[in-house]
Amino acid sequence: MVSDIKQVPESAAGDAGAAKGDAAPEVSETAGVEQPTPDTSATPKPAESSPPPARDLSWFLTRTRIWTRRALILVLRVSRLVVTGIRHIRPGLRFLWKSLLRRWRRSLEFRTVLTTLLLAVTSFAIVGAYLSNQIANNLFQERLAQAESESRYNVKQVQDTFDGAQVTDQSSVITLVYDTLTAVEGRGSVIQRRYVFEAKPEQTKPRNRWVESRASDQLTVRVIPPELRKAVQEGGKQQFWASTQFPVGNEDRPGIAVGNLVTFNGTAYELYLIYDLNTAQQTLNEIQNVLWAGGAALVLMIGAIAWYVTRNVVSPVSHAAVVSEKLAAGQLQERMVVKGEDEVARLGASFNHMAASLQEQITQLATLSQMQQRFVSDVSHELRTPLTTVRMAAEVLFDARDEFDPMNKRSAELLYHQVERFQSLLSDLLEISRFDAGAAVLDAEPQDIFQVISHVIDGAAPVAEEYGSEVRLSARQKSIVVEMDSRRIDRILRNLLLNALEHGEGRPIHVSVAANHDAVAVSVRDHGIGMSQAEAARVFDRFWRADPARARTTGGSGLGLSIAAEDTKLHNGWLQAWGRKGSGSNFRLTLPLRQGGTIVKSPLLLEPADIEFPGSANERHMLVLGTGSTGNPGQTASDADRNPQTGSGTGEAP
Repeated sequence: MVSDIKQVPESAAGDAGAAKGDAAPEVSETAGVEQPTPDTSATPKPAESSPPPARDLSWFLTRTRIWTRRALILVLRVSRLVVTGIRHIRPGLRFLWKSLLRRWRRSLEFRTVLTTLLLAVTSFAIVGAYLSNQIANNLFQERLAQAESESRYNVKQVQDTFDGAQVTDQSSVITLVYDTLTAVEGRGSVIQRRYVFEAKPEQTKPRNRWVESRASDQLTVRVIPPELRKAVQEGGKQQFWASTQFPVGNEDRPGIAVGNLVTFNGTAYELYLIYDLNTAQQTLNEIQNVLWAGGAALVLMIGAIAWYVTRNVVSPVSHAAVVSEKLAAGQLQERMVVKGEDEVARLGASFNHMAASLQEQITQLATLSQMQQRFVSDVSHELRTPLTTVRMAAEVLFDARDEFDPMNKRSAELLYHQVERFQSLLSDLLEISRFDAGAAVLDAEPQDIFQVISHVIDGAAPVAEEYGSEVRLSARQKSIVVEMDSRRIDRILRNLLLNALEHGEGRPIHVSVAANHDAVAVSVRDHGIGMSQAEAARVFDRFWRADPARARTTGGSGLGLSIAAEDTKLHNGWLQAWGRKGSGSNFRLTLPLRQGGTIVKSPLLLEPADIEFPGSANERHMLVLGTGSTGNPGQTASDADRNPQTGSGTGEAP
């Protein structure tokens, strides 16, 4: 009888048993038959060889250095090839990665389908691994239970046969052992068994011990795990098992080795029955292949279903986005295609209704705008003839005002000035109507911008003298050629300078000019009442004033800055405003040097540094106009330095 089966624990103690178990059979195998010992004393010893000559050592070192150098060269070339390949592959991988990221960010359909596929693959991987592990465990446990049962039965049969044997000679013993073990090997309905029969090491040799080891299919005791041998040797009549691998032909097959101790003629033997699990492994492999193939097919089906469902949901949304973009671009006749009566169809119908309503309102507003523009243009044109007549009469009365009494003289002066203002307003309205109608044309040609600035400053000299303000021009260059419409740039700068003089409260006005390789900038800085950030954002609106109650001393139509902004747009430039209450304001005009060019960065800062002009002191050129100057518009900073009475010749802000 044997005890219940026990699995061999895999521990560090098995290492010692392995060494001991491996060494023991070698001793026991030679214990039954005496092996002749070769006489090594009769063998002549070879003569001791003399040390190699010095030239052989140097030759060896030389060849070593040569081969080392060749190996380094080969490694260097291979590394260069690898680096070159990586450099060529990396841009493609980077482009692919960026394309996937762009697609991920911009496509809801791609993101949904990819997320579904990733989740499905993860889920099937987890479930497949779990099912495969459970199936493998069940198959193994089934084969193990069968191996345990058959091993108990066969070991009992072997022990009974050995106990009842009545043999005394060597040949009978060998024949009995061979027949008994062959019968064990041939039995078994499902699992094919193999055996390893080995005498237990370290036991006293009996007188009639003629069998040391036997094994089927040329197996050896080495296929038995050392931990199992140690457990069998120390376990007495208990039965142990362990997983193992054994060679069959040219392949290694998985198996279960079940070990027991049997006795024969007073000698203890280790009997290991090895059960082949190759059939179970093949079944498991087929099941795993079916699982993974089915999982892959199911993942593809889930991806196709997700793509179909997502496409049906996302396509109307994408179509609505495309139609919205076309509507925003002015194609008001675009509509969505409505199919069915579901939520998406109701969304499309609502979208089409909204688009139709917007088209109707936009059409009405466009018609009203055209009528308004036509009305302003027609009224402006119709007013020009009577206004010319009134102006001629006002000029006659203004020229003869000295002959009138004081009341009539004052009336003639008021009439003349208001008619001038009315004519200016009418001209601005005509110009605005041309901008609204898209009839404004840019007549650009290369010209030095300093000529335009000088002309503007000369024209504003009487106003500057009236307000008591100095106009200071600061620039690095002496000449900057710009492709521009000089008439429109002159009008822009005149508006900016006159506004600065009007609101500068008698303080200096700084005009700065700078250029880079793309653009030229002109800023007009005053130190007057200033304006807030909200006022600076609305300063270019038509007829807008920061303080409507403020008295006008120079007149104005309220359209000057609006016209200046439109002229700047024609040049593809920038017109920006900055202001701070009590610190004045700064208007910056930035123009591209060439017509159709693009401005990347303005050469001047919008928020002044009160006031650091570009360049060092010896690079600046300044023109000073105002009450403190001699009246010469061409006076420079160096002239002011030589004549201190002209004032502020250094070019710095007070």
